[in-house]
This record gives sequence, structure tokens and C-alpha cells, in this order.
Amino acid sequence: MLGNMKKSKSENGFTIIEVMIVLAIAGLILLIVFLAVPALQRSSRNSQRKTDVGRIGSAASTIISNSNGSMAAITRAALVQEVGTTSYYDFSVAGNLVVNIEASGGTHAAVTSKDVVDVEGNASCNGTAAQYASRQIAVLYAVESGSGTVSVCVDQ
Repeated sequence: MLGNMKKSKSENGFTIIEVMIVLAIAGLILLIVFLAVPALQRSSRNSQRKTDVGRIGSAASTIISNSNGSMAAITRAALVQEVGTTSYYDFSVAGNLVVNIEASGGTHAAVTSKDVVDVEGNASCNGTAAQYASRQIAVLYAVESGSGTVSVCVDQ
């Protein structure tokens, strides 16, 4: 009778190796998510910033057209009236967006703060900066990158 009795190994539960493998896979998935989410958020903010800056540049062009080509007509109040509120920036007179307006042209350095937009009259883009050009508008702003900010210049 003792010969017929075999000890049966229990098949219930997980081994420690199986649990460790599942934890390692879950850790890798979390790591990928934590690395990807900030990059996606940064990309979304940069896209919205580009749209908003385009609206500011278009508003500056409209203001100049409506004032018979006068670069001096580009003021913060005129831009606020023309643009209204952008979705990324609080673009009001008391807002947190710093809009520097320079109507005289000349050479202007790159922008390094993502809360600053430079609207340069009588200027065109030269890489990430602006240089003198008759009756043109250059808009300089910064976008986020993985290691800080990068200056961008667009002609209007």
C-alpha cells in the first residue's frame, strides 16, 4: 500500500522566477512610459507655441498692412487687440507672455526663454536670429528640446 502512494507535486501558484520575470517586464513598460510621456508633452507644447507665434506674426503683418506699411504701428496693445487670447500663452495686457517689439530692424540675437516672443520689424530670419531687411517681419521664439530651449525664427 505504501508503494501505491505517490507524493504529488502541487501545481498551484507561481514560482519566484515567474514573479521576477513579470516584475521585470512591468518595470520596463513603466520606464518606457515615463520616458515617452514628457517628450510627447513637450512636442504638444511646441506645436501649440508654433501656432500661437504664427498668429502673433500674422497679426503683426495685418497691423502693418492696415497702417499703410508703418512698422511703428506694431504695439503690444495692437497685437492683443488683433490676436485676442492664444491657447498656450496668456496673451493679454497683464499676461505672462513677454512680447518684445522692435520696429527699427537691425541684427537681433536668438531667443532663449519660452515665455518671450520677439517681433522684429524691418528684419528677416538668418538661421535662429534676425537681420535687417526692408519692410519684412521676423518673429523669434524658443521651443523646448530635451536639453533646454532652442531658438526659432520665422519670417512673416
